[in-house]
Amino acid sequence: MTGTGGEEMGAQAARSRALAVLRVRSRALAVALLPAAVAVVLLVGGATGRLPGTGWDAARWAVSVLAVLVLLAAAAVALVVARARPAATPTVTIAEESAPDLYRMVRDLADRLDVPAPSAIALTPDCDSWLEDRTHPAHGPPPAPRRTDPAVPGGHARPRGAAAPVLVIGSPFLWWMRVGELRAVLAPVVAGTGPSAHPDIAAARRFIRGLDAAVAVASADRRNPLSRAACAGLARVCRLLLRGCRVHAAQMERGVASAAAERAQAVDYGLRIAAQEQVGLAYAGWDRLLTRVALPAWRMGRWPSRLDVGVVAALTELSRRDRLAEGFASRLGERPACDLLEEPGAMDEAVSLLTARLFHGGPETGPDWSPVDWDEYPEEVVDRTWRTDAARLHRVLDTLGVRRAAEEDTAPGTEGPTLARVLDHLTVPTDGPGAAPGMASAGGPGTLLGTASAGGPGTLPGTTPAVGPAAPPHTAPTDDPGTLPGTASTDGPIDPSRTAPAPQTPPHPPTDGDTSAPGDTPAHPEDDDDLGGTTTRGAALAAGLSAQLAREEAAAQRAGAGTAAPATPAATAGAAGPDAALWDDGALPLLPLQPPRSGREILTAHITAMVCCAAMDTAGATPGLDWLDGPSLLFDGARAADLAPSVLSLVETGDPGPLRHWMTELGIRPEKPVRLV
Repeated sequence: MTGTGGEEMGAQAARSRALAVLRVRSRALAVALLPAAVAVVLLVGGATGRLPGTGWDAARWAVSVLAVLVLLAAAAVALVVARARPAATPTVTIAEESAPDLYRMVRDLADRLDVPAPSAIALTPDCDSWLEDRTHPAHGPPPAPRRTDPAVPGGHARPRGAAAPVLVIGSPFLWWMRVGELRAVLAPVVAGTGPSAHPDIAAARRFIRGLDAAVAVASADRRNPLSRAACAGLARVCRLLLRGCRVHAAQMERGVASAAAERAQAVDYGLRIAAQEQVGLAYAGWDRLLTRVALPAWRMGRWPSRLDVGVVAALTELSRRDRLAEGFASRLGERPACDLLEEPGAMDEAVSLLTARLFHGGPETGPDWSPVDWDEYPEEVVDRTWRTDAARLHRVLDTLGVRRAAEEDTAPGTEGPTLARVLDHLTVPTDGPGAAPGMASAGGPGTLLGTASAGGPGTLPGTTPAVGPAAPPHTAPTDDPGTLPGTASTDGPIDPSRTAPAPQTPPHPPTDGDTSAPGDTPAHPEDDDDLGGTTTRGAALAAGLSAQLAREEAAAQRAGAGTAAPATPAATAGAAGPDAALWDDGALPLLPLQPPRSGREILTAHITAMVCCAAMDTAGATPGLDWLDGPSLLFDGARAADLAPSVLSLVETGDPGPLRHWMTELGIRPEKPVRLV
């Protein structure tokens, strides 16, 4: 449906809403000028003798002072709104010489749609595409507009000095989609440059972005009371104007989107319907890759340098496993959209670094932050992660006073850290009230070696001064239980409701009347939400692990704050890299992936790591990478199964039977020492 003059109805609605936004701005200006106008009238009346008298003189002085104050305040607000830096999406800009085919495709698409071509193209680690205005001086000098840019639909020629918006493309689209699919998906996005170039719509957007940026400036923390008072007034005025523009701005954007979709209907409409299926599939694969594959590497100080290549592998694996995606693998024979780039590897590396910094907050470079290839991932990430977690587990056991195998009557060759030590400590005794191995009787029944017995019989393990109270919630993102090695694949996007843990609280010690030994009874969720679903010993061990992780993270943050990261090689060489001028490094990570892990999840991950270390050192297992589920344990090249339920049985009930049976079948010897880092 079109309107008069061949204009889209959506464009007409967008322009009418843009005028409504500009009227809000005009009313605000009129309110600011009203005291000055009244003062001028009073001054003129006094000069001509029409308003004589002491009362009019006092009114002239009062209104004049008020007018000056209002004008100064209005000028200050206008200055902040005009100069405040609008928010911009962190991206990696693609230079035209590094992707001439991509620029040519986008310009051909713009010419076919009869709209201005985007001024530049940038990649972002997201599964979406949009237009972004970067004409603000804080975003750098805008690219010079092409002389062949067509006139704006509606009879308004685009001003010579105005630059078209930047086309932002999600990097997974370039690597997963074919060239035709990418063209079909970008058609309605590129069509939006037409309505966006209209002077009224552009002015309304600049005004709204300026107000939003001014609110952000006013929200910054300041110690000076005068500055806080001024910023509070600025924020109140800007929020009042934003409330007046909210409905009109939303309707304006809907009109722009409607006009773009209507204009793009004639371009690859049938292919666009099929391409939208690839958008959803790319989102699922990208989410899995970040949360289950990239996140463990980021925690180890390594960032995968080929994330976009990895998403293709993950989606191919998902297509192989999922019967609903059987036809998608045949698309891989067509030309991928990343062939439109001259150096896709360098661009992939730049986007991968940007992804790591956005979602995890790592530095640009440094001794503890380096890239890793997919071929090196099992050894550099999986093996190191498991051995680091196993070493941390034994350090906490040492702190809790749990005996090592060397302190007991054990066979020669078992003096090092063993899995048997962990199993014996977490096992709930079932043959009477006797204490489990590793317990001492000096402090009364149920007191760990080296633990004071001030609480009397039944004192909670792990309450020694060396451990202290339970640490605050661990700030590292959580792992879904399905990421444990040996967990069956679910072949679908992660459900956030499954990964959101309860708030972490310190474990509650038993009362003086409680004479049960630690580990004799499971902990109750109502007593401790964070450590619920595990035994008392498991709760104490989980609290110690959480505290140790918190201390390590705090030390790493202090070390990172005291060391300035040098410039990246890509930046010094002029290669593609994140646009650092568009965002602030101090706010990293901007988009944390997942909420903190609970104590129970931390304990489960560390026990799983210890089991995997024992399997590698005593049974010949190897670390592996599953594109959908992350780190995996391999036996003869095949992924081990049924490990996660066995570990959960030990954590939740203190029953090591399923885990011991699983290890016996695979030839894993828990009494043998393992190699740690």
